[in-house]
Amino acid sequence: MTTIRVAHAGADYDVIVGPLAENLARIRQLAGDSFLPLVTDERVFGLYGNRLSRLTATEPIIVPEGEAAKDWRTVASIIDRLSALNVTRGTPILAMGGGSVGDVAGLAASLYKRGCPIIHLPTTLLAQVDSAIGGKTAIDAAGLKNLAGTFHHPSLVLVDPALLDTLDERQLRSGYAEIVKYGLISDPSFFAWCESNGEVVLSGDPVTRRAAIEYCVKAKAKIVAADPGDTGGMRALLNLGHTFGHAIEALANPQLLHGEAVAIGITLAFQFSARLGYCSADEAVRVQTHLQSVGLPITIAEATLEGTGLLEAMQSDKKARSSDLTLILAHGIGQAFVANHIDRDALAGFLEDL
Repeated sequence: MTTIRVAHAGADYDVIVGPLAENLARIRQLAGDSFLPLVTDERVFGLYGNRLSRLTATEPIIVPEGEAAKDWRTVASIIDRLSALNVTRGTPILAMGGGSVGDVAGLAASLYKRGCPIIHLPTTLLAQVDSAIGGKTAIDAAGLKNLAGTFHHPSLVLVDPALLDTLDERQLRSGYAEIVKYGLISDPSFFAWCESNGEVVLSGDPVTRRAAIEYCVKAKAKIVAADPGDTGGMRALLNLGHTFGHAIEALANPQLLHGEAVAIGITLAFQFSARLGYCSADEAVRVQTHLQSVGLPITIAEATLEGTGLLEAMQSDKKARSSDLTLILAHGIGQAFVANHIDRDALAGFLEDL
């Protein structure tokens, strides 16, 4: 069992990597004598709900699977159920599932009675290495990805790699895109490790998979601690590939999973960096070669999209400041940076050539 502390002003909490059964007492410690509301989806509850039976005394709050959960109606339904259950402000809410469950449950928890605690039990690779840590909550609105949300840091995150054993290969690959991202942001040696071990991580080897998860949790904890409110620029680096990716995901939804869109977005970010002279073409090819080698898409053609439709969607991205477009680009592998004041004509020409 490994405990990783996320420490910063406004929130201190542990991310524990280890068997869920061995950490139920930690949840009980936070819950006191209360029985806890559980937000999850039907599939996850069928697989793992019985493991929480001693903590939850009521029927679960079931939300739709995947991105369909991230809707105002889902938030309202969760809040209605919490009220019907007479959940007190100090009672933690359990969020068990992938990133979408964590997002919508976290947003509801931040709003219910002006904020009550939340405990994340992530069940997808993407959620375990990325979305369950950091306190971001969001839903999609007005046709845009993650337009409405809050920062609401969890009281605890329990990461059990064994829960990934029931995940299908496509979902695993989707999560793997977020693993690779950490090496591309600031650690070329970890990217090289991914090149050597990516297929082993995806094959289910428990030691290698756990090593990847723990590395990513520690990397994200460090970034979040330095920039908890995503205002200092450093945390923005976690969005490598996401401005392209969110636009691709919005236009292709529900055809693509989040990590698949991010993989295409990362490829485009490195290609555009090479086109602007920030990094070499060889490094851009190296990135796309690795992503493709593990079965991830790397072109917008694989999403049945054309580049000319992406610019408008990208202009609505949360990271845009005033009339400027901001991208996370790279001087090379492990050298990501925040690029403000992107030349729209240069970007439009790049997208038209895809």
